[in-house]
Amino acid sequence: QVQLVESGGGLVQAGGSLRLSCAASGRAFSNLRMAWFRQAPGRERTFVASINCMTGSTTYPDSLKGRFTISRDNVKTTVILQMNSLKPEDTAVYYCAARPLSDTDYKNWGQGTQVTVSS
Repeated sequence: QVQLVESGGGLVQAGGSLRLSCAASGRAFSNLRMAWFRQAPGRERTFVASINCMTGSTTYPDSLKGRFTISRDNVKTTVILQMNSLKPEDTAVYYCAARPLSDTDYKNWGQGTQVTVSS
């Protein structure tokens, strides 16, 4: 099991930036793939970004490339999501997730952090 604690959400104006953090514990960090998902009111949870904590390789949906950046700190066992040029449609609850590199499903989830972008 991996315990995940998110922080850094809040209210920001359109065009602004926010930085979300996810602290992981309970399992060897470098053996994880960690990801961010988001869920807007009345909508399904969608993928935002992921990172292989061993190699640092990242993946993003095309719609978010260039605005969002995921990174990791293996010493602090923390994953960061840097969000720039935010838009009102980025408003959602953002969730951190983790899975062992050998698995395909994310079974470990954080509690979520609210991001609200005002126009």
